[in-house]
Parts: sequence; C-alpha cells; structure tokens
Amino acid sequence: MNVVLVIVVFVLALFVAIIIHELGHFLTARRAKVKVEEFGIGIPPRLFGIRRGETVYSVNAIPVGAFVRTAGENDPTVPRSLASKGPWTRLGVYVAGPLANVLLAFVLLSAFNVLPYSVIAGNGLMVHEVTEGFPAQQAGIMAGDVILEIEGQPVSRRGDVHSIVDSVKEGEEITLLLRRDGHEREITLEPKFSPTEQRRLVGVLLLWWNMVSHVEESSPAYEAGLRPGDAVLSINGQLVYSHDSMSRALRSLGAGEQMNMIVIPAGPTGQATEIPLLHDGSETMPGAEMRWVDGTALVQERLPVWRAVYEGAGFVLSMPVLIVRAIPLIISSPDMALIGPIGAGQLTVEIVSSSGFSNMLFMAGIISLGLGMFNLLPIPPLDGGGMLVAVIEGARRGKRLSPRALRLAYTVGTVFLIALVILVTFSDIRRLIIGGSFGL
Repeated sequence: MNVVLVIVVFVLALFVAIIIHELGHFLTARRAKVKVEEFGIGIPPRLFGIRRGETVYSVNAIPVGAFVRTAGENDPTVPRSLASKGPWTRLGVYVAGPLANVLLAFVLLSAFNVLPYSVIAGNGLMVHEVTEGFPAQQAGIMAGDVILEIEGQPVSRRGDVHSIVDSVKEGEEITLLLRRDGHEREITLEPKFSPTEQRRLVGVLLLWWNMVSHVEESSPAYEAGLRPGDAVLSINGQLVYSHDSMSRALRSLGAGEQMNMIVIPAGPTGQATEIPLLHDGSETMPGAEMRWVDGTALVQERLPVWRAVYEGAGFVLSMPVLIVRAIPLIISSPDMALIGPIGAGQLTVEIVSSSGFSNMLFMAGIISLGLGMFNLLPIPPLDGGGMLVAVIEGARRGKRLSPRALRLAYTVGTVFLIALVILVTFSDIRRLIIGGSFGL
C-alpha cells in the first residue's frame, strides 16, 4: 500500500469536507439575505479572485480549509450582517455547515456500502472473554468456545451476534450452539439489558477468529509478552484471521526482521496492543500454538442500493450514541479517543493498509461526519456556540445578550479550543514518535 497516496487522498478528503461545510454556511447566508463579501478556498494570502455580484470567489495560497466572510462579521449595526439578523435566522446559518457535513457523510457512507468490500467471515466466532456476572458466564460459556449458531441462525461476523440478540424480546431465552474442544453443545440463556450499552447482551466481551492456546515460557514470543488467551489481529499491517493468513504474513518477512504484532490481550480490558518480535524465518508463531475458527476467510460483499442507503443513514444517526458510549474511553485513554488531523491521518493509513483502499471512501465519510459533530459542540467560536447564543436569544424573544457576555464567552471558548488543539496535536505527534498505533 502506497502510504503517500493514502495521505494525499486523506488531505483531499479533509479539504473537501471543509469546503462543503463552508458552502453550507454560504448558501444559507445568501438565502437569508446576508451580505457575503468573500467565499474563499484555501487560507490567504489570496492568489486570485473573481467577483460575481457582491461576492468575491477567491483561491488562496495555503491549500488548507475554506472560509466565508460576511459583512460586519459579528457587528449587529452593519446592514445585512449576520449579527443583524434575528436569532432563528442566525441559527439556520450556523447549523447549515454541520448539516452539510452530515449530508456528505451520509452520501459517502451509502456509496461505500454499495461498492464491493472485504469482510472476514468464518464458521462461527470465537469467544475471547466472558463478562463477569452476565448470562454467558452463568451459562458456562468459556473463552475459546466457538459460537456456531444463535436461535438456529449461523453466525459468521461479530455483527450477527448483536443483531440476533437485540431482536429478542424482554424475558425471552435464546439457544446457542457452541463448539468446545471439537465437541458441539447447546446452551440456553436470557440476554441481559445493559444500561451502559443501551442494548441486550449475553456477556461476551469480544469475538475474534483466533486465540493463543499455549506459549512456551522460554520462547521469544513469551519474552515479548504474548500469553495464552491473546488474539492476534495483524502482523506488520497484514490481517491475521486464519492459519494460512498468518503463514503468508510470516513468509513476507525475512529471518531476523522485526515483526510488529497487534494483539488483543486476554482479560477484561480488550485494548489492542503492539508486541514487537524478531522473526526467526519460520511460517508459524515461534513458541506459540494457535486455535482457529474453521473456514475463516476474507470475502467480498456488497449491499443492494436500498440497504446501503439504510445502513448509511443508520450509521449517521447512531453517531451521537457511539459518542456517549465512548465517554469512558475518552476519560481513561484520551490519547486514543481524541485525535486531530494528524491522528486521523494515521488512523486512515492503518485502516486502508489493513483493509484495502476501498475503505478510503468510508474514512472520508467519517472525516466529514466528525467535522460536523465537532462543530456542533456548544462552544464559541464553533458553530454550536453561535447556535447556543441564537437559541438563548430566541428564548428571550429576541433580546440580545450583552456584548460583554459574548466577548467573555468567545474568549473563554477560544482559549479552551486552542488548549485542546495543542494537547491533541501533541498526543498525535507523540504517538507517531514512539511508534504507537490504533491496533488496526
């Protein structure tokens, strides 16, 4: 995979998302009779501009971002300025930018779902960890068990389990067909509703397609940190989902070359970690034995248009819920949960490298959606801050907040955002320097 090409496409996707964002503001402002003096692509100094009516359309020297400059900016005394309009008009102009990003994300994610994409599927899913106190533990499910069917329906992807379990009514039991040590058995349990996840769960923390069953204590793998119960996700960016895929990844390395394994360790955390290990030239993990799910392979799939649109809309609508669920991760590991453009670029490279260039369309949708959601935060000078002011003034029947209060709010908000940008950028750069990854 050409990393330079991925980075160039990532920058282009970010650039387009910002232009679409500003275009949303521009079109809504024009419709609201706000005087738009300039619509600029890039950051000044200006290279050239063309005047059409009262607006200059400019191309600027620094090819990052875009902007809309209105008459008077935040001065309500200037005729036809945005600040001179009523609160609900201003609310519409402010919200148009984020909504344009959400619409772009919906289009991109729907298009991604229409295209053929690669997924890992197998004859069942392996249980990596069982959550204490949940039905799975009480029913006797153990790490290493392979779930073959739920309610008679074969499961081959992690999403299969969630969709089947979520369809069960409150108080109903479900039957699971398991394989353990080559023998099949059925168990019955009642899913438990999780207030944190806001859905029913059986209590399986993580599902994957392999597990380390044994590691010799004197082996290099053991000394590097590999332990029984760990799941190997990738080796040097190559996905590991079967014995053959691991052999291919190992064959691509020379003896004495360092291989970087992304591993999900055994235990309740489920946090992916990187384990460096010198390759000994063999086609098997040195000093370790693996357990695999039969028939696991990388397959190509595509959705019909109606389903792709449905899935695209569902992803967009679920984003607020996903953000709420991510709050514990944000608190415990802000360096992994909060990322800026540099971190987003690294994440894009990892996803495209491990899952194929078609995922670039998916990442472009995520970039646009993330930009829109970030700007909806009720912090001046973000769009959400302007929306908050407009809503407050609308509730006050148009009575303006004092200029002093607005200046204070914008000052505090700006300082906070600058500090946040510095911290996130520092974290992103530090991750690159120490060779950290997102485990993809």
